[in-house]
Amino acid sequence: HVQLVESGGGSVQAGGSLRLSCVASGRIDDSYRMGWFRQAPGKEREAVAAVWHRGAIITSYVDTVKGRFTISRDNNPDTLYLRMNSLKPEDTAMYYCAADPTYGGVWSRPDEYTYWGQGTQVTVS
Repeated sequence: HVQLVESGGGSVQAGGSLRLSCVASGRIDDSYRMGWFRQAPGKEREAVAAVWHRGAIITSYVDTVKGRFTISRDNNPDTLYLRMNSLKPEDTAMYYCAADPTYGGVWSRPDEYTYWGQGTQVTVS
């Protein structure tokens, strides 16, 4: 079993920055794909970014955050980060960390991930 705990959310003004963290524990290793998703009130959960190993480190982003957000992962302890710059009001959402032991399929589909954190709120005004 894998546990994921997010932190780092908050309220910022448009143009500001935040860094989200997700500490992973349990039976997780470098082979897991990890990602960030977000969900705004009344909207479906959507992908933000993901990272995984396949010979090299691979990162992917949705178009709306490319150039503004950076995903990264450290191994000791196993922590996933999301650096968010130039935040916009439309980035307001609950942000979730997710992990899965496989890297096949479509990285941006929530149903491709087995483990989820509780979320951390980001509000941009």
